[in-house]
Amino acid sequence: MQYPLAVAGADDARRVRREVLAQLDDYILPRLDHLDAPMLAVVGGSTGAGKSTLVNSLVRRRVSDTGVLRPTTRSPILVHHPEDAEWFDELRILPDLPRVEIHDQAGGALRLVADDGLPSGVAILDAPDVDSVVTENRTLAAQLLAAADLWLFVTTAARYSDAVPWDFLRAAAARQAAVAVVLDRVAPEAVSEIRSHLAAMLAEHGLGDAPLFVVEETMPDDDGLLPAPAVAAVRAWLDGLAADEASRTQIVRRTLDGAVDGVLLQVPSLAEAADLQVETVTGLQADVAHVYEAACRRIDEAAADGSMLRGEVLARWQDFVGTGDFLRSLEARVGRVRDKVTAFLRGRPQPAAAVEEAIEHGLAAVVVEEANRAAEQADSRWRETSAGRALLGDDDLTRAADDVPARAAEMVRSWQDAVLELVRTEGASRRFNARLLSFGVNGLGLALMIVVFASTAGLTGAEVGVAGGTAAVGQKLLEAFFGDEAVRRLASKARRDLSARVSALLESESARFTDRLGGLPVDVAAGTVLRAARSDAEQARERAA
Repeated sequence: MQYPLAVAGADDARRVRREVLAQLDDYILPRLDHLDAPMLAVVGGSTGAGKSTLVNSLVRRRVSDTGVLRPTTRSPILVHHPEDAEWFDELRILPDLPRVEIHDQAGGALRLVADDGLPSGVAILDAPDVDSVVTENRTLAAQLLAAADLWLFVTTAARYSDAVPWDFLRAAAARQAAVAVVLDRVAPEAVSEIRSHLAAMLAEHGLGDAPLFVVEETMPDDDGLLPAPAVAAVRAWLDGLAADEASRTQIVRRTLDGAVDGVLLQVPSLAEAADLQVETVTGLQADVAHVYEAACRRIDEAAADGSMLRGEVLARWQDFVGTGDFLRSLEARVGRVRDKVTAFLRGRPQPAAAVEEAIEHGLAAVVVEEANRAAEQADSRWRETSAGRALLGDDDLTRAADDVPARAAEMVRSWQDAVLELVRTEGASRRFNARLLSFGVNGLGLALMIVVFASTAGLTGAEVGVAGGTAAVGQKLLEAFFGDEAVRRLASKARRDLSARVSALLESESARFTDRLGGLPVDVAAGTVLRAARSDAEQARERAA
C-alpha cells in the first residue's frame, strides 16, 4: 500500500512506510539471512565532530577525507578487512547504494575500502553529518545509522548537548540499538567534568550502558591522524569485539531485535492508514455511483411518466396519426381496423421522420440535462473531501463532456432503430403481409415508442386527455396487429433496452471520475495483510524464544 490518496495521516503513513521498507531492506532482512556476517559499526555525529579523523586514526591511514570545508563526507566510506569483502556487496546491506572503490565527488554511492588495519569481523562506516546543511546528507546519515549493528556516535566537548544528535540517540534508545559514544576534543583538565555530565545525560535518555570513550584534544600528525594512544581505548574495544564472537553476536541480536520491534510497532498505524485509504476510495466511488444512478432513474421516469408526450413529440405524433376519421376507425373491430390502418398508411405518407426527430431531440435533451446535473453533483461531492479535491485538481468536471449531446442523440437513434427491428421481427414471426409491413413498420415502431412513453403520471390538466388519447391510438394500433400480450412484451423490452443504453452512456460519463481511482495503488486487503503479517512475526519470535 502506497497511501496515494490525500487523506488525514497519509503523509505520515508514506513516511513511515518508506522508513519501514528501508529498515527491512537495508538491515533486518540482510542481517536475518546472515547472522554471522561481520558487525557493522556506523560512525555518526554532528558537523565537525571529527568522525573522519577518528576513522582514519583507527585504521592508521587516511581512508576518509577530512578538512574544514563542510560537508566533508559526501559519500559514505565503509572500511573492512579484505577477507570480509563479500559481505558488503550490493545484494546485502544498503542495496540501493551503488558500490565504488574510489572517492565519489557527486555522492550517493558507498565507497568500499579493504584494509587489513581492521580486524576481520568488524567493519566501520563513516557516515555524513546528521545535522548537515545538505538535506540529502542528513537523509543518508539516518539511513546508514538505521542499517548499523552498532552506533559509534561522535560528539565534542563543545557540542555534546546539541539537540539534533540527541534526537538520534533517543531514537537509538527507543529501538534498543547498541550504541557507543566517543567524546572528542576534550581539554585534559575538563575530562572529568564533561565525561560525568555526558554520562548522566546518556543514563537519563536510556543509554546508561553505552560505552563512553574520551579522546583528549591533541594535534593530528602530517597525515591527519591522531596519535595512536589517543584512540587506543576505542581501537581496543573494537578489537575485543572482533575477537569475541559471543559478545559480537549479542550486540547484533540486540540491535536486530530492537529493529524488528520498531517495525512491528509501526504496523498497526500503517494498517489503519491502509483501511482509511480503502474507505476513501469506496466512498468516492459510492458518491459517483449514487449521483449517476439517480440520473438514470430520473431519465427512466421521464421516459415512462408521460413527460415525453408533451410539446413537440405530442404535436408531431398528432400530426402523424391524424384525428377524426382515423381515430373513429380504430373503434371498429380488429379486422376492420387492420384494413383501415392499411389504407391509411398506404393512402398518404405520414411525417414519421418528424416524430422520430422530435423523440430524438426530446429524449436526448433529458439525457444531457441529467448528465450535466450528475457531473455537477459528483464534482461537488468530491470537492468536499481532501482526497477528491486532490484527484480533481484544477480540472472542471461540473459539466458533462463536450461530446455527450452528440452521443446522447446517437444513443436515441440507435434505440429507435432497435425498436423498429423489434416490430419488424414480431411482424415477420406472424407472417403479416410483406407489403403492409413495408409501409407500416415505421408507423408501428413509432406507436411502440409512444406506448413506452404512455404513462400520464407526469402530465396535468388537459395534457392528460390529449396525451392519453393519442397514446391510446398507438396502443390500439399495435394491439390490432400483434395482440395486447405481445404489445406489453414489446413495450417492456423496448423500455429495458432504453434503460440499458442510458445506463451505458452515463457509466461512460462517470468514468471521468472513477478512472482517477482505477490506477491508484490501493489494495483493499492491505490492512488485513499487514495485521496478519505482524501476528505471524510475533508468533515466530515467540517460538524462536
